[in-house]
Amino acid sequence: MAEDFEMDLDLDVIEVPIVEPEVDREEQGESERLAGNEKFKIRDYRGALACYTRAVDWCPKNVNYLGNRSACLLMLSDFTGALADARKTVEMDPTYMKGYSRIAKCCINLGDIATAENYIQRALEIEPDNQSFNPEKGNIETVKYHLAEAQRALDKEDYRKVVYCMDRCIAVSCACSHFRLLKAESLAFLGRFQEGEELANNVLAKDKSSIEAIYVRGLCLYFQDNLDKALTYFQTVLRLAPDFEKAKVAYKKAKLTRQLKDEGNQLYNSGKLVEAAEKYTCALEVDALNCVTNSKLFCNRAAVSAKLNQYQEVIDDCNRALKLDPQYQKALLRRAIAYSELKNYEEAVKDYEALYKMNRSRENKKMWNDAKLELKKSKRKDYYKILGLSKNASDDDIKKAYKKKALEHHPDRHANTSDVEKKEHERLFKDVGEAYAVLMDAKKRGRYDSGHDLDDEFDGHGFNPMDAANLFSQFDGNDMGFNFQSHGFPSNFSFHFG
Repeated sequence: MAEDFEMDLDLDVIEVPIVEPEVDREEQGESERLAGNEKFKIRDYRGALACYTRAVDWCPKNVNYLGNRSACLLMLSDFTGALADARKTVEMDPTYMKGYSRIAKCCINLGDIATAENYIQRALEIEPDNQSFNPEKGNIETVKYHLAEAQRALDKEDYRKVVYCMDRCIAVSCACSHFRLLKAESLAFLGRFQEGEELANNVLAKDKSSIEAIYVRGLCLYFQDNLDKALTYFQTVLRLAPDFEKAKVAYKKAKLTRQLKDEGNQLYNSGKLVEAAEKYTCALEVDALNCVTNSKLFCNRAAVSAKLNQYQEVIDDCNRALKLDPQYQKALLRRAIAYSELKNYEEAVKDYEALYKMNRSRENKKMWNDAKLELKKSKRKDYYKILGLSKNASDDDIKKAYKKKALEHHPDRHANTSDVEKKEHERLFKDVGEAYAVLMDAKKRGRYDSGHDLDDEFDGHGFNPMDAANLFSQFDGNDMGFNFQSHGFPSNFSFHFG
């Protein structure tokens, strides 16, 4: 039987290292550069950027690769990234002219004009005859000119000119947030709040810590009479930058305006009208450029004048309010009421019509119609005034007043006066008769009091002196103290004043 043998083999396990083939980094970098160039030619800048980035990773000290990536970032409007690569190229090779050119382009686009000028000067010290920087030099001069013009406009508070200058600067320095925010600030001063806010929000979307953008947001709120929120924004700015002078000024104005306005409202509500008007006047002196708030303050002061029955002052302050804010409906309504109180119904109708066109509510339409009726009534003869009566006069009051006024203006009584005086008294005598005829007729008086036309009440022929004389003859002449005998009247008439 064969024996079984066990054999223990103690073998050492030997690890054989894997040797990777040596990679030529320069060859890899060049390959990526060439691939990037092909993508760049067909304007696939993002694809080119990826290739150039890999080339830089293979050869981080290669000026050309960094330069190509800088050029690609420029085309993608990543001026900050392009500037960083361009700076490295001139640090690595101070004679690399493309690097200086790209630095200048990036700085101009970012609005850093001083740095752009500095690098162009450095490049020209190396190559004094280099003409490739001429376009950048021209752009720099354009920006400098419009910046100087903008500063002069700011000194004059000519904000439209500032907006124009900033648009010219932004056309050259498209990535400069400072220019955009200076434009936004000027738009706020011009009352174009939405445009200003949009510009500030665009900057904040990219840089949430931009104190200039936060300030502009606060300014737009301030000029829209949102004082509480505006103060919050100004406080945020001053917490981040305690020396931000414009925010300091705006904060003080907003705080003082709110305080004086609130104090005025409290005094008005407590019936201290004169003191309330004084507070509103003080608030109006804080900031002449705060149109929306000042419009409300003028309207508040007009409310005080209305309480004091000073209707011309109401109209004056409402005019000021509407000049600042032509769409301010409360001021328009308050002025319309004041015009009505002064019986200037034509102006009242205009205001009520404008109010209705702004807000076509049933209430506004009713007020407009009521004003038109009052205007119509105001153009008629005031029969009560002609007889010297109130609107609640009785029939006896009307008869007595008629006798008195008819006697006063009867033509025979003025036979020896001038022709002008005679005609005037004839007119008044006619009006007295007309007033009596209407007010003594219950139906006619009712129609008259309700504002209806009475043009057809006298058979379409109006009311003439003959009618007045006939009416006058119905009274007892002896009671009146005279007999009737007068030229121009029927033969059965004779007026003789004793």
